[in-house]
Amino acid sequence: MKDGDVLAEASRAVRADRMRAGRLAEDRDRVAHEEPLEIQVAGAALAVLMRTPGHDLELVAGFLVTEGIVTDLAQVSSLHHASHSADSNLVRATLEEAVAFDPESLRRNLFASSSCGVCGKATREAALRTAPALADDARFPPDYFRALPGQLRTAQVVFDETGGLHAAALFDGGGRLLVVREDVGRHNAVDKVIGWALREQGAARTDAAKAPAGLAGHVLLVSGRISFEIVQKALAARIPAVAAVSAPTSLAVELAEDAGVALVGFLRGEDFNVYGARHRVAPAR
Repeated sequence: MKDGDVLAEASRAVRADRMRAGRLAEDRDRVAHEEPLEIQVAGAALAVLMRTPGHDLELVAGFLVTEGIVTDLAQVSSLHHASHSADSNLVRATLEEAVAFDPESLRRNLFASSSCGVCGKATREAALRTAPALADDARFPPDYFRALPGQLRTAQVVFDETGGLHAAALFDGGGRLLVVREDVGRHNAVDKVIGWALREQGAARTDAAKAPAGLAGHVLLVSGRISFEIVQKALAARIPAVAAVSAPTSLAVELAEDAGVALVGFLRGEDFNVYGARHRVAPAR
């Protein structure tokens, strides 16, 4: 999709008064587009996300995996907008018959994961029950990370126009930028990136019986802080490292330590901090 098409879909022109040199003047501005998206699974309403329209099927695919509704997109038999128009604010997913689906239980889990009524230890344990700790041997030299923020920033075309979107990017083990997505919600941007990658991986899979590798050996980069939910989503997608130009939260660090995920924070120029599975960031032997 061309930059102009992305801007048209992800932003809207609005009236605005601008204060300049002590005077207000009527003008126009572009702001980030925000709309609700309802997700229905097996005919049942599961969640409503406030998102930036565009890449909706990637968003839902990533959401289904990172929230533990499915462990692999092969368990999703169909995924489509409710109408023929991609502007639809409703996406329907159908699961394979063998997949157990209890919408009421999932709604309770989704609510609990966003509430303050559960202690941190229980929350970490719940995340690890959904997706076990990583056991791969992925390692990244320090030089790997230094060029990542510049690549992400260059690709944030809607942020440049509106200043109102979060961004997430996925890099392969060689540091090659694979995909960037922007959204009003940082979690949505992450789900769009993961959904894109898993859909691409599924399309390339030739052996239907082959166990999914997830995104082992990849690195997720986010434009804001690293929260617990972002580490949880990375763990579900089997991503061994998450980087950000900002800081991680305490619960994100605790989950990363339990889950074997490296967190790279304050990634600015030559300097950064490493948290969680710190052994994953080390000079090559």
